[in-house]
Amino acid sequence: MKRTFLGEFEEVVLLTVAILGENAYAVTVAQELEHKIGRTVGFSSVHTTLQRLEEKAYLFSVMGGATAERGGRRKRFFVVTALGEKVLREVRQVRNDLWDAVPSSAFQLTKG
Repeated sequence: MKRTFLGEFEEVVLLTVAILGENAYAVTVAQELEHKIGRTVGFSSVHTTLQRLEEKAYLFSVMGGATAERGGRRKRFFVVTALGEKVLREVRQVRNDLWDAVPSSAFQLTKG
């Protein structure tokens, strides 16, 4: 079976879309990421990653209604697809398998 791999940023963006649910659009994804990971995230990086994840069919988007606060522009909301969920679960399993394989002595400090 061919595995699908996600880059770290793709993974956290996809997870953040899942966290936000129906409120997931580029601005809220960027804000939530900054809140969760504690570092500045560029809006353009998030936007580009959302588009790439949609091209891979891990997300799909729908256009929301126009709002006065956005000058009549519509928001593009993102939703994780079944394939996106499958990929996230595979990535999680790989990480768990790797952590389970780390021997308890791996992180012990050596006495010098």
